[in-house]
Order: sequence, then C-alpha cells, then structure tokens
Amino acid sequence: MAMASGGPARWFFDGWSRFYDQPIVQWLTYRPVHDAVLDALRTIRPHRLLDVGCGTGLLTTRMVRELDTATTVGCDFSAGMLAQARARLERVYWVQADALRLPIRDCSVDAVVSTEAFHWFPDQKRALEEFFRVLVPGGHALVAIVNTPNEVTRSVFRLGSSALGQPFDWPTRAGMRALFESAGLRVEAQRRIYRVPAGMLLPAILTSARRP
Repeated sequence: MAMASGGPARWFFDGWSRFYDQPIVQWLTYRPVHDAVLDALRTIRPHRLLDVGCGTGLLTTRMVRELDTATTVGCDFSAGMLAQARARLERVYWVQADALRLPIRDCSVDAVVSTEAFHWFPDQKRALEEFFRVLVPGGHALVAIVNTPNEVTRSVFRLGSSALGQPFDWPTRAGMRALFESAGLRVEAQRRIYRVPAGMLLPAILTSARRP
C-alpha cells in the first residue's frame, strides 16, 4: 500500500505481501472492491491511470487488461509488494513512492485510484491534495476503503491500531466527503460495496470525485 513516513512501518507491508494474493483473502476482501472500481472506470474511460497503493498489482493488472488505457502507473510504498507486481505484468510503470509525495507531473493523469490503502495514509488531506495536483481538470479520483458508521467507532479503531503500532484511520462517509471537498475535489457519488463477512458490519465505500 502506498504510505508515507509517520504511518505503519514498511516491513509490515513487505510481510503482508506474502499473503496478499491468497485466493481466500482476495475473494473475501479485495475482489468486490476491485470489481466496483472497474465498473466505475468503464464509465469514465480514462487513458492515463494512476493506482496509488497498488499492492501486488492485481487491480492495476486488471485495469491494463480490461480497459483501453494508454498509460498505467502503479505506485506503492512497499518494495515487497512491488516485487510481486513487477513479476505479474511488465507493461506498467511500477513506482516505489508514498502517497504524500507522488513522483507524477501536475495535471498528467485522467484518473487516480486507491483501494484499501487510504486508511494507512498518515495525512489523508495531503494525499487528496496530491491526487488533485496530478489530475487533469475534469479528472476523477476513486477511493475505496471501509467507512465507519460514526466518529466513536472511528476513534476506537484509530486508537486501537495506534496502540498496536500500525496506526490507521477509517473515516465516516461524511468525513470522507469533507476530506475530498477540503482538497478541492467535488464528490459525485459514494457507493456501498457489499462483501462478506466483515463487510456487512464495516462496509467498504467507493467515493468518486472529480477535479473541477
């Protein structure tokens, strides 16, 4: 997952990369989210795509194979994740970097995607400002993560994860909207993604926004 200093340690993601592609993990956790993002991208039809927090490249690879993209970049904080991504598909620009300092030119991509990674970013507003910066006017930002039902639940998870040494933050749906708008992005939709079993209580939400 694309990260930055101040968040979870890089070794955590390098280790997780060994289990990330297990079929049961993908089926229960990531596949429904990837399907929802691809559905949205088929409507948008971007030519230049950036996947922030690409992990082992499963979604990035599907985007290349299922969409008519001219350029696709996969960005992640973890060398372990990217090593598996590079082995999966060569015709992607795989970049090791964090979400708060994207090595991408201003106004150079049509869509930025981030799935199940945004909660690890230590400065979520800054990450969205980076998304805004690299997007062309009219470009889209698609972020899918768990949205907690209220601020109390959000605080419990944030404090618990910090105590364990791997801090993350799952905003509420309203909190996500506020973050996007504070970065200058105009939210167009927030779609609930159904998955089992945990997704019934803590659903993933795909927030779709556009740079004016």
